Amino acid sequence: MTNDHVADYQGGIVGKISAYIVQNRDQVSSLPARDAALKCIFDLVGATAVGVEDVGPKAIRSIASSVFGMGAVPIWFTGKTSSVLGAAWANSSASAALDLDDGNRFARGHPGAAIIPAVLAVAHELGSSLEEILTAIVIGYEVGVAVGAARTTYGSSGTWTPFGVVAAVSALRRTPWQAIEHALAIAGESAPSQAFAGGPAPRVPAPEGAAVKEGIPWSVVTGITAVLLAEAGHTGPRNILDSVRHYSFPEDYAPGTAQHICGTYFKPYACCRHIHAPLAALETLMARHSIAGVEIDRMEVEIHSAGLRISNRPDPANLIDVQYSIPFCLALFSLFGAQSLIPITSDFIERAEVVDLASKVELSLSGELDAVYPEQILARVTITAKGRRFVSDPTPPQGEPLMTWEELDAKFKMATRLTMSPANGGMVVDAIVLMRNGELAPLLTCLSRTLAA
Repeated sequence: MTNDHVADYQGGIVGKISAYIVQNRDQVSSLPARDAALKCIFDLVGATAVGVEDVGPKAIRSIASSVFGMGAVPIWFTGKTSSVLGAAWANSSASAALDLDDGNRFARGHPGAAIIPAVLAVAHELGSSLEEILTAIVIGYEVGVAVGAARTTYGSSGTWTPFGVVAAVSALRRTPWQAIEHALAIAGESAPSQAFAGGPAPRVPAPEGAAVKEGIPWSVVTGITAVLLAEAGHTGPRNILDSVRHYSFPEDYAPGTAQHICGTYFKPYACCRHIHAPLAALETLMARHSIAGVEIDRMEVEIHSAGLRISNRPDPANLIDVQYSIPFCLALFSLFGAQSLIPITSDFIERAEVVDLASKVELSLSGELDAVYPEQILARVTITAKGRRFVSDPTPPQGEPLMTWEELDAKFKMATRLTMSPANGGMVVDAIVLMRNGELAPLLTCLSRTLAA
C-alpha cells in the first residue's frame, strides 16, 4: 500500500483479524473444525440442489455472465459456467433460496451460503487443494460469525457475511496483510444495508417476501470484489470494527480461539431458524399426546423477541413468505407432517385448511425465553385439541451444534427427493465420502453436472 500515513496501521480489530488470517492460512485446521467444514460443504450442496430452480437463482443465472463476464467456474447443478464472481453469485443464491442453509445463532444468520460458494469459486480459479479449501472455510466462518455476533444491532446476514468472504478468499489468494485490512474495511462499508428487510422492528409495513431475502448473494460479490480492490490499492476505513456504536467485541478478543464453525447449526426444515424451536415443541406435543392436525382448535406460541420480528403471515403470498411464517409452518407441519417442510413447495401456499389453521396460531413474547436468547433458543407451544390444553416444555430447535454424518445423509436424501434421481443423489453422497477421504475431484464433477444428468 502506498498511503504513507496509514501504511503500517495493523491495529485494532481489523489488524487482529488480518494477522489471524495470515498466520493460519497455511495451517491444517484442527480435526473438529476440519470435520465441521466438510459437513458444511455437504449440507450446502444439498441446500443448493433444492434451491437451484427457484426464481431468484434462475434470474441471477440468466444475467451472471453478462454482468460479470464469461468463465470456466461451474454454476452448480446446471451444466453452465461463468466467471468467479458470476458463479459465486449464482451458487450463493441457489444455496440460500429455500432457507435450508446452515447458520449461527450468535451471529443471527447464515455464514455458509456466502463463504462456501465464494471459496469454491476462487479455489477453482486458483487450483487450490482440499486442505487449503477447508482451512479457508474455517477462517471465513471464524471471522464472519465473530463480526456478526459483535454487531450492536441486528443486521441481516448480508450485512456481515462479506467479512467472512474476505477472510476466506484472502486466505486462498495469499493476500498481503496490508491489503486484507483494507479489504475487510471495504467490504464492511460496501455490504448490503438491508435497511428495510433487515431493519429494526416494528417494520411497517412488514417487508414483502422477495428473492433478495437477506442479501447473502450480493454480499459474496461485495466480499470477493473487496479483496481484488484492496490488492489493487483501493482503501477502506480500517478502524470500522472499532466503532463502539456499531460493534462490541470482547476486550480480550482473539480471532481463532472460538472455532465458530464448530457451533454451526443445520436445519431439519426449510424455513427460518426462529420457526424451528416452535416446530420441535409442536412435534413433541403431537407425538406425546397422539394429536392429529385436524383435531387442533388453537395453537399458542411463546417465543423470544427475534421470533416476532419476522413477517409471520398466516396467509403467505409466496414461498419466501412461508419461510418467515411461524403460523403457516406450524399449520403445515400439523396437517402434512415433517416432509412437507423439507422442502416446502408452492403447492401448499393456497391450501385452505393450512391457511385456516395458521389463522388460529397466536404468537406472544415470553420474557423468560427472551432473557436467555441467543445463548439458548427456546419456544413453548400450547395446543388446544380434543377439549383439552396441552403445554410443551421450553424446547430448543434440532440440528445444533452440527448434525451427525448419518443425520446429514438422511437430510440430503429427504431434501433432494423431488429434484434429484436416487442415482444422481447417490453419486453426490459417494463423492462426499471420497471428499472426507481427501479426494475433491468427484464432488466437483457432480457440481458441474445438471440435476438430471
